[in-house]
Amino acid sequence: MQARQLDPSIEQNRQTPDWQAAVSDACRRIAPSWPLDQMIAVNPFWEMRDLPFSRVASRMAALNGTCCQNQAALDHQGNGVVAAETASMPEHWQNLSAQLDRNRDTAHHVGWQDEVVHQISQFCGDYFQRLDAGDFKADAQDLYHSWLEMTRADRGIAIVMEEPSLPSQFQVLPNDHEKLITDAFNALAAQPSYTADYAHALLLDINGWSSWAAYLRWQARLRGSEEDLLPGLLAIRLAWELAIWRHVQHVGGAIFAELKRDWLKQWDAWPEMQEIHEQSQTTGWRQLREAEAAYQSQLADKLLSKPEKPLPGDEPLKLQAAFCIDVRSEVFRRALEAQDPAIQTLGFAGFFGLPISYRPKGTEFSRPQLPGLLAPALEVTEAESSGRFSQQSLANHTHWSQFSNAGPASFSFIESMGLAGLGRMVRKTFFGKSSAKPVDQLHKGHTNFEIRQNGTLLGAKEKAELAGGILRAMTLTDRFAPTVLLVGHGSSTRNNPHAAGLDCGACGGQTGSVNVRVLADMLNDKDVRAALAEQGLSIPPETRFVGALHNTTTDEVDCAGEVPDDIRKFLAKAGAQARRERAVRLGVASDNDVDSAIRKRSQDWSEVRPEWGLAGNASFIVAPRSATRHLDLGGRSFLHDYRWQNDEGFKILELIMTAPMVVTHWINLQYFMSVTDNLHYGSGNKVLHNVVGGHLGVFEGNGGDLRIGLPLQSVHDGERWIHEPLRLSVYLAAPKEAIAEIAQKHQVVQDLIDNDWLYLFRIDDEQTSIERFYQNQWQAIAVSPTSNP
Repeated sequence: MQARQLDPSIEQNRQTPDWQAAVSDACRRIAPSWPLDQMIAVNPFWEMRDLPFSRVASRMAALNGTCCQNQAALDHQGNGVVAAETASMPEHWQNLSAQLDRNRDTAHHVGWQDEVVHQISQFCGDYFQRLDAGDFKADAQDLYHSWLEMTRADRGIAIVMEEPSLPSQFQVLPNDHEKLITDAFNALAAQPSYTADYAHALLLDINGWSSWAAYLRWQARLRGSEEDLLPGLLAIRLAWELAIWRHVQHVGGAIFAELKRDWLKQWDAWPEMQEIHEQSQTTGWRQLREAEAAYQSQLADKLLSKPEKPLPGDEPLKLQAAFCIDVRSEVFRRALEAQDPAIQTLGFAGFFGLPISYRPKGTEFSRPQLPGLLAPALEVTEAESSGRFSQQSLANHTHWSQFSNAGPASFSFIESMGLAGLGRMVRKTFFGKSSAKPVDQLHKGHTNFEIRQNGTLLGAKEKAELAGGILRAMTLTDRFAPTVLLVGHGSSTRNNPHAAGLDCGACGGQTGSVNVRVLADMLNDKDVRAALAEQGLSIPPETRFVGALHNTTTDEVDCAGEVPDDIRKFLAKAGAQARRERAVRLGVASDNDVDSAIRKRSQDWSEVRPEWGLAGNASFIVAPRSATRHLDLGGRSFLHDYRWQNDEGFKILELIMTAPMVVTHWINLQYFMSVTDNLHYGSGNKVLHNVVGGHLGVFEGNGGDLRIGLPLQSVHDGERWIHEPLRLSVYLAAPKEAIAEIAQKHQVVQDLIDNDWLYLFRIDDEQTSIERFYQNQWQAIAVSPTSNP
C-alpha cells in the first residue's frame, strides 16, 4: 500500500533550506567512545568544549533529559555542602517516536521509541562487527543503504508493533541517505533554525552507536583521512521518524491530529524549553561550585603547608621509581617513599613519552600504546621472536570474542554454557592462576626491542634524541640511583569486559608493560648512553633501568629483571601499606587477612568491585615532588613531576598542558558524568552486561542502545556514591606568563579554562600563594598564613 503525500502545511517545499549545515553541526557534537579492549576515559561532551559547561548541560538536559548534577553524591563526601531538595527535571524535547508513545496506549503494546532504538541497535551491532572484522569498507551511504535493505525485508516489525501497513513506508523511502535527510527535514523540521538541535536529539537516542561512529571518525582523522559514518546513522534515525510520521498520517484520525499539534507546539516552545532548563540548574551549579571550593580550600591548605620534618636532601639515593600520574600511583608512591628517605619517586604520563604501537614479533597483531589523542609515530617489536604465542593465539586474545580468564564471557553467559561452563568457572575461581594479558607475557624477563619509524630501524643517535627528551620531561637528569624503576601499571580482574578501563589510559587502555620495558632497554644500551652523553646528559655506568608493572588491583609490583633484595622488600612493604589503605574503601575488614582478601577479590569472577579505579579523582598537580612528598592526598590527585627552571622555552610545560592535562580532564569528566547521569553516560548494571561484537561495547541486557561510560558498580558501593563529581582542579608550579601564553596559544586549552570545564591554578615558587587563571586574568585564591605580607 502506497503512502499518501504529506501535509503541505508542515513540509517546507517552497523554500527548501540547505540541511547540510545542520547535519554537520549535529554530528560534530558527538564525542568518541573507544572499544572495550582499548577503553580509555573520554569527556562525553568533548566536541562541545567551545561552549560553557553550564550551557552544554542545560542544552543536553533540554534535548534528552541529561543530568549533570548529582547532589546526593556531593552530600555523601562530607564537604560541608548541604544540598537543597532536588527538584524534578522540567520537560525535555521528545522526538516524534517518543511523542507518539504519549498519544498511544502502550500498556499492551511495544513503545515506538523502544522499538526504534532496539531495531537500529541490533542492526548496528551486526554491521559494525562485520566492518570491524574488515569484511568491507563502509561510508555513510553504505551504512544507510544496508539498514534500508534489511528493514525492507523485515516483516517482524509490523508484527511487533501491530501495525500491518507500517512496512510500506520503508519501501518508499529514498535509497540515497542525503535525499532521505532532505525529505525528512522538509517534512518534520517546522523551524529550520532549530534543525541541528533536532538532529542532535535523534543521535542521542542512539548515543552509544553515535559515539562508536565518532570513534571511527576520530581514528580516520588520526590517519589523515576524513571518513564519517555519522550522517548515515542520522539518516537511519531520521528514516524511522519519517516512516512513523507518514504511517500515522496514513492511518489518520484523531491520533495524527493530536501528534501534529503537539509536534508543532514543541518546535515553537524549544527556545523557552532551553531557558527553563538553564534556570532550573542554577541552584545545582551553585552547590557544585561550593563543593569544589571546599575541596580546593582543603587542598590549598595542604599545598601551602610546611613539612613537619625536613625532606630528604642530597644524600645518595638507593632507589628511584617513576610511576604513571594515575591517582592510584599517589597511594603507592607515598607508601614506597615511607620505607626509606633515600627513595625518590617521580610522576610521568604512563606511556613514558613513547608514541608507539606494539607488534609482537612474527605476527600481524598491533595495538596502540599511547594516549587516544595521538597517532603512533613509531612501531616496536621484539628483536627476537619469543615463540611463546602463535599468531592464532594472539588473534584469539586480541578482542573480547574469547575470555581467557573466566568461565563466562559475562554474568549471563553461563546460561548457554550449562554445567560444563559452571565446572570451568569453579576451577578458575578456586584453582586458577593470576590473570594476565597474554601479550604482556611475551617478555616477562629481559627483552631487547627494535624501534622503527616508517619501517626504518632507529639507531643509537635517534634513540638518544627520543630518550633525552623523555628524561628531561621526567626531570630525571642530574641524580641517578643505582636502580631506576620505570613503573607502568595494569589491573588484574576476571569476567570484566571493562577491564581495560582499569589499565593505563595513557597507553591506550593497555598496561604500561611494553612502554617501560622498551624505555628501560633503550636507556641501558651503552651506545644510546654514549649518544646521550654527547647531549650533556650523562648516566652513571652503575645505574640500571628496570621496567616494572604496578598491579593496581593488588598493589603488587612485578619487575622485569633482577633487582636487589632490599628493593624487593621496599616494594613488598609499600604494597602491604597501600593495600591496607585501599581496604578501607573496598570494605575489607581490617581484622581479616587484608592481603589475601584483596588478592582473592582480583580473581573472583563474581566480584563486581575488584578495585575502585580512578574514583575520587579531583586534582592534577604539576610540580616538583618536594611540593607534595609530605602530603597525604588520599589517592585523589594526578601527580606529574615538573621543574620549570629546567624547561627551556617551556616546551615541557606546553606538552603537559596540551596532553596530560587533557587526558586527566577526560578521566575526570567520564567519572563525573557516570555519577551524575549513569543512564545516559554510564553503562548501567554490569551484572546485566552482554558484550557486543566481541569488543565494541556492551548492552545492558539483550538490547537497547550500546552503553558507554563506567558501570554503576564502578562509582557506587551499593549504598552510596563512591565518587564525588567535581570538575578537575589543575595546579601548575610555573611562571604565570608562561602559563598564560600557552593557554592563549592553544584554543583547546583556552576553551577548557574559560568555559569552566576545569579550574587552572598556579602555585608560586615559595609555595606561599595560589592564584587562579580564568578569562586571561589572575586572581589570588589562597595565601599561606606563614608567608610575609
